[in-house]
Amino acid sequence: MGVIIRQSIKGTIVNYVGAFIGFLITFFITTKFLTAEEIGLVRILLEAGLLFCALSQLGISSSGIRFYPYFKDESKKDNGFFFWTLLIPFIGFLIVSLLYIILKTPLTSYFSNNSALFVDYYYFVIPLGFFFLYMVVFETNANVLMRIVVPKFIREIGIRVLTITIYLLYAFRFINLDWFVVLLVAVYGIATLLNITYLFSFKKISLRPDYSFITKPLRKSFLQYTSFLVLAAISGSIMGKMDVFIVSGMLGLEDTGIYSIAFYIAIIVEIPFRSLVAISLPEISQSIKNNDINHTNSLCKRVSLHQLLVACFIFLLIWINIDFVFDLLPNGHIYAAGKWVVLFIGLSRLIDSSFGVGLSVLNFSKYYYYSLLFTFSLVLLTILGNLYFIPMLGITGASLAMFLSYFVYIAALLVFLQGKLKVSPLSYNQLKILAVAAWMILLSWGWKHTLTPWIFNLNLQAVVSLFINAAGKTFIALGSGLILVYVLHISEDVNSLARKYLAKIGIRIKA
Repeated sequence: MGVIIRQSIKGTIVNYVGAFIGFLITFFITTKFLTAEEIGLVRILLEAGLLFCALSQLGISSSGIRFYPYFKDESKKDNGFFFWTLLIPFIGFLIVSLLYIILKTPLTSYFSNNSALFVDYYYFVIPLGFFFLYMVVFETNANVLMRIVVPKFIREIGIRVLTITIYLLYAFRFINLDWFVVLLVAVYGIATLLNITYLFSFKKISLRPDYSFITKPLRKSFLQYTSFLVLAAISGSIMGKMDVFIVSGMLGLEDTGIYSIAFYIAIIVEIPFRSLVAISLPEISQSIKNNDINHTNSLCKRVSLHQLLVACFIFLLIWINIDFVFDLLPNGHIYAAGKWVVLFIGLSRLIDSSFGVGLSVLNFSKYYYYSLLFTFSLVLLTILGNLYFIPMLGITGASLAMFLSYFVYIAALLVFLQGKLKVSPLSYNQLKILAVAAWMILLSWGWKHTLTPWIFNLNLQAVVSLFINAAGKTFIALGSGLILVYVLHISEDVNSLARKYLAKIGIRIKA
């Protein structure tokens, strides 16, 4: 776990620096200078590009990790592995591009009534999807080489810095909306070039394929696995974007913009998952290949435990300060309509990021084809939930549908993993985490009903009262939660890190 821990910590730091920049963009630039409809346009363009990317991959982001151990040979530059990761998704890109052009009429007619602005920029999705696609391809190659930090820096920080520039150019009317969209797409093109430059700097990859290495059994196994992943990508990718597309079609881009701001607040919960799971996947894949169930089970539990611990803290710190967040936002009174969206999306991301590592285990196992059934079920539940709840509850209904769908999906997945593979991310210490979370909620509830009224009666400026209230509540909840995590010995890894860093400032505590 040494490399995994180091790369995960570095990756998480990069993620959170990027999240901070994204926070500035989303909450202090877009809400100030863009209308809710324009925010909705940006969101649907990006989501459409990501969907385009996911369908074009032909499963390479997962199959690449799964089959890399077979190709791995540094002396032979991994037997042309890099070449195949370029060629396969390019074939997928050509197919998806053709279908996207053919389906223009029915797709644009769906959005034309409530989201006509998206129709004006319909074809920009194709180059955007291409850049997203090869960003993923190059990140996958960096991932299997255990080098995730620089690609994450490019994605989480580089892209956001360039995006800030574009937003400000548009905000101060140096460019119009057309140029804004053009430059937004160009940002991802620059990121793609930076990623491939970084990969070639290793001098471990080659564009020359070794055809003799692709034996018939390997080719057959790859094609079977990839065919399955294509179907999984269709359902899984639609799942990830379903809420945005349905909200845009049924309610319009303005509601999509409000929904997007709430969504961006909530997904901060899953940021550590991106690093921890990304760097753990190659080891999980190797462990399953070696049929080492004990190690797979142990790794799965540790990833899930630490993700649940971090995700719970982040979610609670967001939720107990949610009114404060909307008070700070420019035009926050508009976006406060998404408060309950934050709750339900946050809970769904908490569940998925904490236990979703189980799906990776399933995908790398001999039962990988069952994950298609789970994904289809999740898509079906989400579609039905959206169609049922959105007419009643609007954007809150979309988030509620997502939460309920993920709850059922994860519960079924965990039962299946235990029954078929004897692997489970569940552990006793996770109950301790939930107990700590309950205590933090109780403290924040007590603060809200006792100290908050007192603070706002001190005749201070409103902004000062807001900050004092939020800071005090956060300090009490976070401080007591961290102490309980240590005292309850929830994670020896966390306790060791705590002792190490406290010792550096002269505080020594017993194990």
